[in-house]
Amino acid sequence: MNLRNIAIIAHVDHGKTTLVDRLLQQSGAFRENQRVAERALDSNDLERERGITILSKVTSILWQNIRINIVDTPGHADFGGEVERILGMVDGALVLVDAAEGPLPQTKFVVTKALKVGLKPIVIINKVDRPDARPREVANEVFDLFAALDASEEQLDFPLLYGSAKQGWMAADPAGPKDQGMTPLFDLIVRHVAPPVVEHGPFRMLGTILEANSYLGRIVTGRILSGSIKSNQTIKVLDRHGTLIEEDRATKILAFRGLERTPIDEGYAGDIISIAGLPEATVSHTLCALAVTEPLPAQPIDPPTLAMTFRINDSPLAGTEGDKVQSRVIRERLLREAEGNVALRISESTEKDSMEVAGRGELQLGILIETMRREGFELSVSRPKVLFQHSPTGELLEPIEEVVIDVDEQHAGVVVQKLAERKGEMVEMRPSGGARVRLIFYAPTRGLIGYNGELLTDTRGTAVMNRVFHAYGPHRGDIAGRRNGVLLSTDQGEAVAYAMWNLEDRGPMMIEPGWKVYRGMILGEHTRGNDLEVNVLKGKKLTNIRTHAKDEAIRLTPPIRMTLEKALAYIEDDELVEVTPKSIRLRKKLLDPNERKKDERRKEAERVS
Repeated sequence: MNLRNIAIIAHVDHGKTTLVDRLLQQSGAFRENQRVAERALDSNDLERERGITILSKVTSILWQNIRINIVDTPGHADFGGEVERILGMVDGALVLVDAAEGPLPQTKFVVTKALKVGLKPIVIINKVDRPDARPREVANEVFDLFAALDASEEQLDFPLLYGSAKQGWMAADPAGPKDQGMTPLFDLIVRHVAPPVVEHGPFRMLGTILEANSYLGRIVTGRILSGSIKSNQTIKVLDRHGTLIEEDRATKILAFRGLERTPIDEGYAGDIISIAGLPEATVSHTLCALAVTEPLPAQPIDPPTLAMTFRINDSPLAGTEGDKVQSRVIRERLLREAEGNVALRISESTEKDSMEVAGRGELQLGILIETMRREGFELSVSRPKVLFQHSPTGELLEPIEEVVIDVDEQHAGVVVQKLAERKGEMVEMRPSGGARVRLIFYAPTRGLIGYNGELLTDTRGTAVMNRVFHAYGPHRGDIAGRRNGVLLSTDQGEAVAYAMWNLEDRGPMMIEPGWKVYRGMILGEHTRGNDLEVNVLKGKKLTNIRTHAKDEAIRLTPPIRMTLEKALAYIEDDELVEVTPKSIRLRKKLLDPNERKKDERRKEAERVS
């Protein structure tokens, strides 16, 4: 069969999407004069900004009459819900590794899953043009990684190519030749990856990727295991347990051709296609002919480890910057997100006008909030909280992550100390070249919330942290939270520079002069452990006596800049982050100081009883 299905596996920023761009260009999928956005597969604005792939995408290349379907998988563990299912759709995998950084946790995360389903990988050592590249050493590290992951003899005997996706060449040697472009890689894919195995029988396909389209409705993508499907054919959908979900017409059959998805009359076994017209079908469902009664085995989805409460924005500034503020609109948007993103779990919260959103990690939830604010939503979100489980004996279990930190030797001590405070347990420490060490820890997810910013401060921005879900383990006890209180506004209005200057000895500010503030809003960090209410609206009293001190231009210390990730990590349980299309503000859940006092007394009484 003239068809190959492959996935590309790589850590964030190792050049995966650039490689796909080069393959598309050199196979003739783009015309010479066609303008194509760099990183053509990263179609979503956030993916382009952060340089990461969030959602899986499929593209298709024709090379010497052989069609190669390439699936671009997310390299970040928070989107692991996507990865597990993608690998069931392909027959081979390209493992792409940076020639300087070597294999990192997300490489390990996806490779573990690829080896488990029996894929025989092709290894590509990319970015050999980097001045700090060490391609031969990295190739050995990949072999060691495969061996540690219990790869079979066949999987350990992997073909290897070196090259630079950016420069557009691949070769069997790090030095080249460079004039053959991507041809060695195309030839290797055709030789090494087996054509798809086709089973006999009526049409069957496992739903693997789900997306929503404003014209076609829900679109389910997957690989046809057996039979064929025609446009407008009536098919049925079964869940993992064989229960009938729906029977409906497949209104459109779409296939991937280059970057485009084009309608076709009939899809055949082995090909990766998309089906539109099934309102209930989702990921892990079996789409099949009416005669089929048994569902295809489906991979269960890893459980969410973190949850946050999304509420309406009820601050005095609500509705001044966004146009989507009602709880009904927020609820509909979240439910729509959960339809296409099966790694998210949305449920009604016990609090009024709020929903609980559970996911795989801070990055996944942060990206959802960032996407919503760009769409014009205003909302307030709580501090992320970890989802615990109980063992059969009743022991409390919490999610533990494997954390890999590459850092300069001089900063290793402070990293080890900080992670020990956060209940992390060091499992390995080894030199990683160039006066740097690689530290590996098992640490509870609870302790890692907000640690990235602190790590960069402690190591002067030189550390690189990567983390991946390891397992649920016994609860590791209390972890100390934020030690400082906050400065709270006593009134509503615009912040005045003079008032802020007078408060500088109380602690660093998070706002600038002229910003709108309201009662109960967090203005800065108090130097002590308690919260302090301050007035930033008070201007200078005018007198007719001129003094040098009063008339000097006020110079304020630059404020702490709060990004969304930083704000979510900073707040405590009684605080919220107010997110609007233009601003990120921090506030107390209860804005009225009397209400806060009552709430504190109630909690104290509960603790005593």
